[in-house]
Amino acid sequence: MKHNIDWQGCKAKLLAKPIKPDLGKIKSILESAKDRETTAKMLPINETSKETVVSLMYDVLRELLEALAIKHGYKIYNHECYTSFLMAIIKDEVFAREFDSLRMLRNSINYYGKRISIDDAKSSISSTEDLLKKTKALLKSK
Repeated sequence: MKHNIDWQGCKAKLLAKPIKPDLGKIKSILESAKDRETTAKMLPINETSKETVVSLMYDVLRELLEALAIKHGYKIYNHECYTSFLMAIIKDEVFAREFDSLRMLRNSINYYGKRISIDDAKSSISSTEDLLKKTKALLKSK
């Protein structure tokens, strides 16, 4: 995996801080993520919208991961540290690798103007939906 910072580094640089789990904040984040996901699914995937839908779906996943981190007692301030969180705390290297790949694609779209094919957009959205299901299950578990 090609991310630059491990979990200990995230904590040392204060990019991930221990907090008290806040159920109200988790609920609010989940509501926001649900609205964003509903909006993303309203959009057709075409030449005009494909990158926007990919970015929106990534944002939904990142929001759910924020809620998961809060549930586990952490506030994370850096998207790369979600990858480290998935590896170190959730202990799911495959999930971490898939999330990091989506993170890099979203960054390429948002910050460098990368254009992708409709097929690549659909593939990315499908991968994101799989990770959303996994994250929602983790949020429901004890």
